[in-house]
Amino acid sequence: MRAHYLQHVPFEGLGSIEPWLRDAGYEISHSPLYRSAEFPDLGSVDLIIVLGGPMSVNDEGEFPWLIEEKRFIREAIEAGKPVLGICLGAQLIASSLGARVYRNHCKEIGWFPAHGIPRSCSPSNYSFPSTMDVFHWHGETFDLPSGASHLARSEACPNQAFQIGRNVIGLQFHLEMIPESAQALVSNCRDELLPGRYVQSEVAILEVAPEKYREINREMDHVLTFLTELKHG
Repeated sequence: MRAHYLQHVPFEGLGSIEPWLRDAGYEISHSPLYRSAEFPDLGSVDLIIVLGGPMSVNDEGEFPWLIEEKRFIREAIEAGKPVLGICLGAQLIASSLGARVYRNHCKEIGWFPAHGIPRSCSPSNYSFPSTMDVFHWHGETFDLPSGASHLARSEACPNQAFQIGRNVIGLQFHLEMIPESAQALVSNCRDELLPGRYVQSEVAILEVAPEKYREINREMDHVLTFLTELKHG
């Protein structure tokens, strides 16, 4: 099995996803889009992970590879591949399917609760905990793509997670975050840490109990298992 991830900046990587993939027996490859816009043949890939980044999905003039990336994501979804999008990655899934991505009314940066939405509409939907502190770093949001199920929300941003069919999940928040990932984000993007109701300080972001990371990483494991269990079965 082969997992392929789309990386937009060198300081946002797989985090806790990498050990899960290796333990599950995946070979791992990636497209470093900040260097070159090369994408694999879909027939050679079993799982696609679209990571975060500081740019907007609407910045096609500055980052023309976004056009090709959206096409690749759309074709992967149409081919039935398991696809996971994180932060910018979720926004790219939404945009690739024709949904609007735009500036949220406020930035959401740091550890804030996300609330799972009961899956009464479909037993095949992923079920998040009713409340869970997760790691956020975003200033934009998205409309849900046509046919998507709404999975999670937060006080600052209603659309925090969605699912399409059985094989696609988009997460506005970061469950893959590990201490090194958080430090890298702060080091490269601390200019965004301006005072705001939903913007924590550098100290508040970094000086958290290790259990916070373990909790979100366990949830990331559950999401990955959910996305891939049908394929493995």
